[in-house]
Amino acid sequence: MGAKYQIIHANYIGSYPSEEKCPGIQQPEYAFIGRSNVGKSSLINMLCQRQSLALTSRQPGKTQMINYFHINNNWYLVDLPGYGYAKISKAKRQQWKTMIENYLAKRWNLQVAFALIDANIPPQKIDIDFINRLGEMRVPYVLVYTKTDKSKPDEINANIAAFREKLLEYWETLPREFITSANQSTGREAILDFILEVNARFDEEGI
Repeated sequence: MGAKYQIIHANYIGSYPSEEKCPGIQQPEYAFIGRSNVGKSSLINMLCQRQSLALTSRQPGKTQMINYFHINNNWYLVDLPGYGYAKISKAKRQQWKTMIENYLAKRWNLQVAFALIDANIPPQKIDIDFINRLGEMRVPYVLVYTKTDKSKPDEINANIAAFREKLLEYWETLPREFITSANQSTGREAILDFILEVNARFDEEGI
């Protein structure tokens, strides 16, 4: 059974080095971000059912700017650089951090940040710190657990449970979450239907 909402058009718009240079648009946008090598590009390609819409590579750190894709001519998918990539200079890491935070803090039409978490590993401090930073900036976010086909179900479930437990050390309630596998298209319907719901609210509010 397919999602209620299908992506017919997915067009690359451009890559921008800072929030100030991002396009001035009046439609909702959704940012995808996670630790480097979390499977972000594969997830984006799966959602849009395109083989190479977002660049995938075995070498992390390929996304170095703010990448915009126009979806069905009525909303934008924004691919942000991964954090935690070690094979760049400290200055470059700080530059990326500033670029990402300025984008998240200043884009008025950003509806939700999709924070990607690798479900194959125990909770990582870098992910917890990033999510807490989203909270400090009051950025609406949801969690997306990725690559759930790579380990045994019991291991995946244990890692997700541990991550939830860690988050509850800082948060009173947990955010909405999605369980995904790019290889198996798991979670595609749920994420697209969620975006459809948010788009409808955006339109109703007449922002």
